[in-house]
Amino acid sequence: MTPAPSHIETTDDFYAALIALHDGLDERESAVLNAKLILILANHIGDKAVLAEALRQARRP
Repeated sequence: MTPAPSHIETTDDFYAALIALHDGLDERESAVLNAKLILILANHIGDKAVLAEALRQARRP
């Protein structure tokens, strides 16, 4: 499977910020943070078809 193209100009910077966001959190707190972030981003996207495709891609091994 071919990964989806990135629309983020500086993926390394975003990844570093995402990891830093979890600094000092335990496993439960990180899971809650991830859930909140997913819902915030899904709300920003708003398109059902795009969200459905994202769910399909996330489920792939």
